Amino acid sequence: MNNLILASASPRRRELLGVFGIDFDVRPADIDESVISGETPADYTVRLAVEKAREVSGEYRDCFVLGSDTTVALDGDCLGKPSDDEEARDMLERLSGTVHEVLSAVALIHPGGEVEIRLSTTRVDFARLPAEWIDDYIASGQPMDKAGAYGIQGAAGIWVRRLDGSYTGVVGLPLFETGELLRKAGLC
Repeated sequence: MNNLILASASPRRRELLGVFGIDFDVRPADIDESVISGETPADYTVRLAVEKAREVSGEYRDCFVLGSDTTVALDGDCLGKPSDDEEARDMLERLSGTVHEVLSAVALIHPGGEVEIRLSTTRVDFARLPAEWIDDYIASGQPMDKAGAYGIQGAAGIWVRRLDGSYTGVVGLPLFETGELLRKAGLC
């Protein structure tokens, strides 16, 4: 067992964490990702990152556990992962021609239980999406495991006119903030 565990099943997070050149294990967390009534997108994103890390750290108390969550926020609403094609279509139609935020939280739980958190907020300016673009994207299957029904690292990247913040935060793991936590903990 390595000293660091990533509490995520996301292949994108695994790949991004790998750029630090440190060994880590992957143990996906299984938590309820429902939004609590009145919860802001920032509070929601931080809460899920911490809950993912806590859920895994309960079994691996002698390790550092890194949890992360990414949320697409529009008009105060959290757009999570779509459950079906219609929900994906609705999300993409809502995001079309907007500037929205992508929040990505990282939580590191130390072996002693201390929790450190960082939050990255990125503003994303989307082009207006013709219906056929949305149809083709949904048909590709790409929206189904991504917050807001899109992944900037894939075909949806051509829709981004401007980005103000962290590209890797939009992908799912903000490298700058993650690096701060790992360096402070002496892991890299």
